[in-house]
Amino acid sequence: MRAVVALAAGLVATATAALAQDRPGDFDFYVLSLSWSPSYCETAERPDPTQCDVGGKGFVVHGLWPQYERGYPEYCADTPRLPRSILASIADLMSPGLAEYQWKKHGVCVGIRPERYFDLVRRAYQAMDIPDEYEPLRDDVQTSPAEVEQDFIAANPGLSERGIAVTCNRAGAVEVRICLTKRLDFRRCTEVDAGACRARTITLPGME
Repeated sequence: MRAVVALAAGLVATATAALAQDRPGDFDFYVLSLSWSPSYCETAERPDPTQCDVGGKGFVVHGLWPQYERGYPEYCADTPRLPRSILASIADLMSPGLAEYQWKKHGVCVGIRPERYFDLVRRAYQAMDIPDEYEPLRDDVQTSPAEVEQDFIAANPGLSERGIAVTCNRAGAVEVRICLTKRLDFRRCTEVDAGACRARTITLPGME
């Protein structure tokens, strides 16, 4: 009986600690996630028409995520829908649906107002130099996660192999995740780096 009570108490304590951990403003660094748009548009169950019906897009912003050294916070607080003015201000980088989702799941955990958060998203993206090899990429290319990493490292002085991860899934979607300090400088991130794609080769569909 004591063992059962102790186990229950331990589970409650773990759950309480996890909830307490996800507080707005309590995080260690950011991850800027860039999605290869043609891969997303080919593999998503319900691709966003705002992004995919236009075509001609390469690496686009998926999100700017607050992270812990291990794990990440999410849904840190209830939040109302974003004003139309904010959705319009970020429309060149994110569709309204993606912006709403990113704010509710990740942005609110930063602990700042939404207009400041999306300003950070823009600043982080604009500070990143997308390698020339991908602007534009007209034809399908077979490459490797390591090669994509090296292209980004070469284009962005200060970025290291321990601060970037190219991810992939079985469907073929590809993302580049870059770790940044709260001042948006490059930094290392062991857990994010460890989650890199293990495939020997990946295919980047050409931009239409």
